[in-house]
Amino acid sequence: MTRSEPRSTDRPAPVPGYACQVFRADDIYVQSGANLGDPIGEVDAVCPGDVYQLAPESRPLRLVLAPEAEAPGRGLRLLEGSSIGRPGEPVTLSGRMTLMAPDGDTVELLVLRHRSCPAEAGSRATASDTYALPLSPMAPRTDYTLIRATADPGEVRLADLVCISFARGTMIALAGGRQVPIESLAPGDRILTRDHGAQPLRWLGQATLRAVGAFAPVVITAGTLGNAGDLIVGQHHRMFLYQRGQRLTETAELLVQAKHLVDGERVFLREGGFVDYFSLVFDRHEIVYAEGIPAESLMINDATLTHLPDELAEEVKARFPGLSQHQHFGTEAGRRMLDTVGPAALFKRRAG
Repeated sequence: MTRSEPRSTDRPAPVPGYACQVFRADDIYVQSGANLGDPIGEVDAVCPGDVYQLAPESRPLRLVLAPEAEAPGRGLRLLEGSSIGRPGEPVTLSGRMTLMAPDGDTVELLVLRHRSCPAEAGSRATASDTYALPLSPMAPRTDYTLIRATADPGEVRLADLVCISFARGTMIALAGGRQVPIESLAPGDRILTRDHGAQPLRWLGQATLRAVGAFAPVVITAGTLGNAGDLIVGQHHRMFLYQRGQRLTETAELLVQAKHLVDGERVFLREGGFVDYFSLVFDRHEIVYAEGIPAESLMINDATLTHLPDELAEEVKARFPGLSQHQHFGTEAGRRMLDTVGPAALFKRRAG
């Protein structure tokens, strides 16, 4: 991306915009339960236990949002590039819902209220529309049971919807074998990858998040997977396990999300405070070595870009014009399989 000339000190820097995908309220409706047929709405009117579904014909809408200084935490406003409304119109975070999928995974969903302003003086009163912003993917024709709902959405930064990989202090192996803290890396550094040897780092992403809910990190204690030190990663970050001897899946290569390894003892969630997350991007989706064990890099594709700040998304587009990275080959271990065998089966196999 082309860097602009330094701005004059007497002009404020433009507020960055953050792109995200939302659904209209009636795209997510009660399929069975007390409020049968009702769409997503005010959280004080919903009933825990109701089962929601995403309509098969639903299509996400793109919003570009900026925080509103007058309403920190909840107040947002639309920017150019949004699929609805006009730039400057207000959007409010009006609640949070927690849904559970059939496999036991939870989906945090934010309820947004958009207020459209009259186009001209003397026009009719403002209208308000409701939208739903899932913080992780939802599949159509899948039952999602409402666990809880609150009018307090908590502190949510829309720029941080991508769970960004490794925590500060994670030791990453360089091409020569030396390990360095992830925060000391810079684009151009040559990183050791499992499949393609030394590869130049193209981009280092960073975000500081409150370590709560979906953003609380997973701590894989030293030795659990053969890792030299505690490995701290985002919940959706995937570890690469090579199965020797008897296999749990058809392929020897297994990818498993860190959250599926949590057993409360050797692997646990660490909630509270803040966490600095860092992500690594290469020309391809790579397997790197963190604390001595293999784990994935951030995979860049269209879905990833919708959740990145606009400025970073433009930079990534310039560096990766094809946006065609594909997932590393291997079997992804789902929650159901791991519930059957238990995380300990993977610990034992890895330790051996």
